[in-house]
Amino acid sequence: MEPEKIYQILAEVTDPEIPVLNILDLGIVRNVQIEQDRVLVTITPTYSGCPAMKTIEFDIMASLHEAGIREFEVKTVLDPAWTTDWMTEEGKKKLAAYGIAAPIGKSDARRIEALFAEPVQPACPQCGSMESKLLSQFGSTACKALYQCQSCKEPFDYFKCH
Repeated sequence: MEPEKIYQILAEVTDPEIPVLNILDLGIVRNVQIEQDRVLVTITPTYSGCPAMKTIEFDIMASLHEAGIREFEVKTVLDPAWTTDWMTEEGKKKLAAYGIAAPIGKSDARRIEALFAEPVQPACPQCGSMESKLLSQFGSTACKALYQCQSCKEPFDYFKCH
């Protein structure tokens, strides 16, 4: 069995909170190893304590089992911490098409200045306007912030860069 086949299987596993993204688009799949007939899939949560990770782990195991793979392990690692830099460009496009503004820029979690940075100005995924206003640092999930477009007045989630 080749790793490419495992990646094809994993491309069908979606994020339960953002079903338009598969786990490869999201960038949480760290590694796939195959030793003899045993598959090891290593994943990293978008943040520690993410409630979707148990569901994702179960979905990975179910997908591998459905594909006829009986010897596998899903391992979760926290180091290094996941970053939005690991998301694919295709995934960011899917977010916008789904109505969630994609992360802007690169993460820089090690810089103290990032804690005091001004809020980003994401484009509205509905109308494309750059006139948006931060309503809350916390959106529908902990990894998103809530904004409102000042042109079309629609609220939207922004997938925070981290």
